[in-house]
Amino acid sequence: MNRTLWLLFFVGSALTVGAQNEAQMRKSDSRFSKRKGKIFLYYGWNRSAYSTSDIYFTGSGYNFKLDNVVAHDRPTHFDPKVYFNPGKITIPQYQYRFGYYLSDKYSVSWGFNHMKYVMQPNQTVKITGTINTPEAGSYNGTYQNQDIVVAPDFLQFEHTNGLNYLDFNFDRTETLWVGRKDRFSLNAIGGFGAGILYPKSDVTLFGKRQDKWHLAGFGMSSHIALRFEFFRNMFIQAQFEGGFIDMPDILTTGDFQARARQHFFYTEETVVIGGYLKMFQKK
Repeated sequence: MNRTLWLLFFVGSALTVGAQNEAQMRKSDSRFSKRKGKIFLYYGWNRSAYSTSDIYFTGSGYNFKLDNVVAHDRPTHFDPKVYFNPGKITIPQYQYRFGYYLSDKYSVSWGFNHMKYVMQPNQTVKITGTINTPEAGSYNGTYQNQDIVVAPDFLQFEHTNGLNYLDFNFDRTETLWVGRKDRFSLNAIGGFGAGILYPKSDVTLFGKRQDKWHLAGFGMSSHIALRFEFFRNMFIQAQFEGGFIDMPDILTTGDFQARARQHFFYTEETVVIGGYLKMFQKK
């Protein structure tokens, strides 16, 4: 949390200074500031955190809500043979993005953000609603804001392959510093985005499981980042992102009418490595 607050303060201050001191910060003689027409792409890894969420379940014989459900991410233990293996790059929590600079400062991009969302097992939550189906066994009943332990034989709920956020971003880039002989630069980036949620939800409810990709909802987000550029067209970037996700159509047991819905806020910290292409730049 301290790292996140520091990054938020630093980049926010940098963007403000950049806007107020345009002439000073332009660095117009540096090749790093001449971005118009550049294509960029990057790949990296993320950690995420989620607010609590009310989750509603509907299906044949049941209609109930679980209040303030706690969930967390599931990072893959660091192993170079996994994180840097082209055949296994989809296993960790990752992100990649492809973008284009409309001008020296403004860019648009499309990205795939692969987060993971895991409901904490055996937590006690409040339940309201009715359950009346043979598969539920001892969980059948009518509930009114009562405590219930979310045990594995009742519910297992994950978006682990994953909580996939496909979004379009609009960003502004400010050059903060250019090194001697124009070899390195440091940039601040800020922007916002919106997109769709296409999770592969792994849900087991009353012993019935489904694990399929499905268009479940939408998201909105904003972000700030620091980008260090080197070797003319390479960069490393650290980013903090916060957003809102609403998924009104989550698949659960595989039955035609069985669905869940939820919404929550999230934060994400990402480190990526990327580069520029000059395909559309004027010589």
